[in-house]
Amino acid sequence: MTLVRMQPRSANANPVHRRVDDAMEAAGPQVCDDMTVEVALAVMASARAGHLLVCDEDGLCTGLVTQARLAAVRDSAAYTDQVRLRDLLGDRGPVTSPLTTMTEAEHAMRYRRLDALPVVDEQGVALGVLALAR
Repeated sequence: MTLVRMQPRSANANPVHRRVDDAMEAAGPQVCDDMTVEVALAVMASARAGHLLVCDEDGLCTGLVTQARLAAVRDSAAYTDQVRLRDLLGDRGPVTSPLTTMTEAEHAMRYRRLDALPVVDEQGVALGVLALAR
């Protein structure tokens, strides 16, 4: 499992101590957690994105949803058209800091079986996304 490096690394950056902010991609589409699964899938399709960052009413990142996860929820027997993104994420999904080392982030992603992880600042505002190489 290899993480994507979207921003050039400085020439004197030590690969052992690389941080998440060296490899994160732009945040991409962000939606509110009160959005329904159907609307989120439509937004994702129109944005041609594989994931959406989910924010609460204060604009703080609460997690990330993927197209595969939303499709699985929509296709489940328990699905109704009233299911909101906040119902999928609970209080807060996994996020990471831009100061986290790549080694730590890769370990966390592997442990949680995540393809992408939101990168947030100290206040919880989304800065970007750390994604696995395809």
